Amino acid sequence: MTFVVTDVCIKCKYTDCVEVCPVDCFYEGENMLVINPDECIDCGVCEPECPIEAILPDTDERADKWLEVNKQYSEGLWPNITTQKPPMPEAEEMKNVEGKFEKFFSPEPGEGD
Repeated sequence: MTFVVTDVCIKCKYTDCVEVCPVDCFYEGENMLVINPDECIDCGVCEPECPIEAILPDTDERADKWLEVNKQYSEGLWPNITTQKPPMPEAEEMKNVEGKFEKFFSPEPGEGD
């Protein structure tokens, strides 16, 4: 089992989760985070830290389509992030928006640490 970040994170990018990750398996895109499923040790400490519930175990059927997105962008495309940063300015207004991947996803990398 591994954990994945879903499109709920897009345009929010809360980073509470990266502070608690013991193996530093989060990677930062321009407007969301992803988890490297090969580095994740399935400890689950990140899941309850996400204030908008954007992190799911891969055993949750809602996580199926996000496993590949997390894998792709965490393998050399986006930089590693291990320290907490402020969320995106529009985070509160965007947290409940549906269909964010199709509307707002950016493949561009974030800054990382």
